[in-house]
Amino acid sequence: MANLKDISRQIKSVKNTQKTTKAMKLVSSAKLRRTQQLSEQAKSYALKINDILSEIANRVSAVQDKENINRAFLPNENPKTVDIVFVTADKGLCGGFNMITIKEIRSLIEKYSDMGATIRLRAAGRKGIDYFNFQGVDLHDSIVGLTSAPTYEKASDFIKEAYEDFENGTTDKVILVYNGFLNMLSQELRTKELLPISFENVSLSDDSSMLDIEPDDDEEILNDLTEKYVDFNMYYSLIDSLAAEHSARMQAMDNATNNAKERVNDLTVEFNKARQAAITTELIEIISGVESMK
Repeated sequence: MANLKDISRQIKSVKNTQKTTKAMKLVSSAKLRRTQQLSEQAKSYALKINDILSEIANRVSAVQDKENINRAFLPNENPKTVDIVFVTADKGLCGGFNMITIKEIRSLIEKYSDMGATIRLRAAGRKGIDYFNFQGVDLHDSIVGLTSAPTYEKASDFIKEAYEDFENGTTDKVILVYNGFLNMLSQELRTKELLPISFENVSLSDDSSMLDIEPDDDEEILNDLTEKYVDFNMYYSLIDSLAAEHSARMQAMDNATNNAKERVNDLTVEFNKARQAAITTELIEIISGVESMK
């Protein structure tokens, strides 16, 4: 039979763990609300700039031949060098949040390696960096601290080299991967072909548009807009991923709290049984002693 002191010590330890996980859940819940508000504010801008650039890409392709079209708008199905930019958390205790992104990265590496492409990884977030370092995979670029406290300026600085390498022809494709916020209970893996800009989900009618793209439009303006598109998508992915991280951690801590509660109940039953057995043993010893004295 288990020792009563040992069981009592276990109950105390599990209760302390339960208090910690409950507090962490409340902290994540508060952080989620703040981050979610910021994400919602940025989302409308991100969607709008995506729509504008996609429409520009479609219209430019209609008025320029493939030899003269800006390479940011030219689809490339057989890339030679691919930059994969991915976002993970700096901290753990958020369930399988980080591994979902890491598995997608491994899948993309396999896919483009089979095509004969060179893969370069750009990592934001300690968990992803630690994983690939442990696996012996070289990272072309990495940064810690950005995913836990994202700003537009830092996001722009991080993605700048990837954009410049694409512009000067060093790379042929830039892919952005992160685990985004879907709702309070779930997250959604998002894989976006950042460059070249995709024509997908763009439906253009014959009606006039607010965008009038001519073959001789100023190339500098188009490049500036493309760069802003890349910068803001990087920034939005960080905010969206942070909201998803808080959501995942809130769920993980809630599950841990419930598991601790169940464990306390099980230990309490075990404690009561052990105490009852001890009392029964003492009674038997007393009765046996009395009987032996008769």
